[in-house]
Amino acid sequence: MNNFQQFLTRQAIMLPVSFGSWLALLLGAGMGFVPATGLLIAIYLAGDFSIRQIQTTSEVKRLGMTRSEYKHIDHQLSEAKAKLRQLNAHYGNIRSVQAFRQLNELNKLSKRIIGIVRQNPKKFYNVEKFFYAHLDSAVELSSKYALLANQPTKDEEMKAALQQTRETLGDLNIEIQKDVKRALATDLETLRFELDYADVLTGKEKKELEAPKDKTLPLEGDDSDDRKQIGS
Repeated sequence: MNNFQQFLTRQAIMLPVSFGSWLALLLGAGMGFVPATGLLIAIYLAGDFSIRQIQTTSEVKRLGMTRSEYKHIDHQLSEAKAKLRQLNAHYGNIRSVQAFRQLNELNKLSKRIIGIVRQNPKKFYNVEKFFYAHLDSAVELSSKYALLANQPTKDEEMKAALQQTRETLGDLNIEIQKDVKRALATDLETLRFELDYADVLTGKEKKELEAPKDKTLPLEGDDSDDRKQIGS
């Protein structure tokens, strides 16, 4: 689900085609500048749309997903990036070092999950709680904390609310760390399997190397019994 790479591919195809068509219409067909430019835009948009559909179909087949699943996950990724921008907007309003570290950790963990799902959209189903609840909670809590922290006067009740918010942010950090582990779970299982398989092969090869070699059979005529018979 590399949208930027797909965008570059479309541009690499459509820009030369559109510009070439525009020159052909303008110089070869003698069409006026305005209608030729209008057709250039139409050719570009139609071609870009067609290639985008082909790219989506190809990606859906590669991933073994339905088109609706793919679009839903892509939409969730776009929303998650927007929420992450909201989360980052509170950096300047945080005064506590502890809260700043918590917010920074939330940001890094969230980016990692989004990156993992973008690379492999099927992993979305391992971390649905992150997209539907945990990231929303992070944005809401950071917004609440920034609002309370910027109040000119703070009574005991407000200080208690700030402390509680910091503790909740800490708990949320733990939950999102678990989300990261869930996102990587299948990769870890694959890695363990590959390591176990490699260990089996390594052990087999080691046994073969340590096994005693077969002794070379004596050549015909060199047998000790034969020598004794000859001597007698």
